[in-house]
Amino acid sequence: MWIVIAAWLASILVFCSFFMKTMIPLRIVAITSNVAFIAYALLGLNYGVFGRLYPILILHSCLLPLNVLRLRELRRLITAVREASDADALEALVPYMTTEERHKGDVLFTAGDPSDKLYVIQSGRVVFPELDKRVSAGEVFGEVGLFALQQVRTVTAICEDDCRLATITGDKVLELYYENPRFGLFLIRLVSGYMRQSREIGAPGVA
Repeated sequence: MWIVIAAWLASILVFCSFFMKTMIPLRIVAITSNVAFIAYALLGLNYGVFGRLYPILILHSCLLPLNVLRLRELRRLITAVREASDADALEALVPYMTTEERHKGDVLFTAGDPSDKLYVIQSGRVVFPELDKRVSAGEVFGEVGLFALQQVRTVTAICEDDCRLATITGDKVLELYYENPRFGLFLIRLVSGYMRQSREIGAPGVA
């Protein structure tokens, strides 16, 4: 009787895992499923069928610590992102970016251009004439248009000084977002931080 219950419970948990939309609930269900399958295999000792079930015991005995490890890694990542400053988030993104040297007076983009890059200023200043706004080293711009539905620039960006810029294309952002959870979470942390700052000072985001 118990072996049947364990088998059904393990099967139901595997079935439920296919409906999980986020990773933490998925890992928790997977861990519970591993435990249920291990119990199912061990109960086979009492029913004389362990010889047919020991592969299940071996498989889920290996999967259980793996799922526990991945769950712990995910929780640590989420904690790190929550506790990170905007500077920490920016530092995590820069290795994925390329560097551009631009001269004073260079136009980076104009209103109506396709929004295809996110910029981080490493040195120099960039001015947005329509907004009478300047950004300097350590600041991010171009993120609004990158994630907007229309994906077009709403203002013009001009180098007020010689500038060194770190840039990343929209396509690369999407690629890394899906491939690297750490990149994706820090990107969300970074963009939300700068958009929050813009709201607090009453300035619109720069597209």
